[in-house]
Amino acid sequence: MTPGAPAEIAPAATIIPNINRISAACREAGALNVFVQNSISEESKHSWSNWFGSFWTPDKREGMYATFMVGKPGHALHPDITVEDGDMHINKFRFGTFVDGSSDLHGRLQALGIDTVIITGCATNICCESTARDAMMLNYKVLFVSDGTATHTDYEHNITLNNMMLTFADVVTTDDVTGLLQPARISLAGT
Repeated sequence: MTPGAPAEIAPAATIIPNINRISAACREAGALNVFVQNSISEESKHSWSNWFGSFWTPDKREGMYATFMVGKPGHALHPDITVEDGDMHINKFRFGTFVDGSSDLHGRLQALGIDTVIITGCATNICCESTARDAMMLNYKVLFVSDGTATHTDYEHNITLNNMMLTFADVVTTDDVTGLLQPARISLAGT
């Protein structure tokens, strides 16, 4: 989201208020927020060498390393995203969070008995779509937030939303998600 960054997705800044609303509703309902960060490590440079070596020019590759290497300033979450104690942080080392070699999120969610994921973030048609597809195929219920995901163009965004609706997820809005979480808050208060 940083202006001028090698992988900048300018429209992504507009979804931050919706991400914060959903995160707050999840916290109130007792649901887990997981903040997933696109990451590069020395290990992933080697284990995903085809992507790093064949798909980028040397200048672009160095710019991406400088941005997404764990610990670099560009790797940080946007400062307007509200993160609180109790939220989980995951570094992912592939586009999809659930694919082998990317992260340990699947095991962590399974250990907690979590069966539903809500997808927000960017890019709609790359990381979000990859994560949603794999989540559905791992038997998660997937809610894909249309106004909580962003990519470069409306065309790319809408094609992914169509793909999600056809097979992989329920496409919902921020209002839909926060409304679905409302009954959970009521039932939790009564227990």
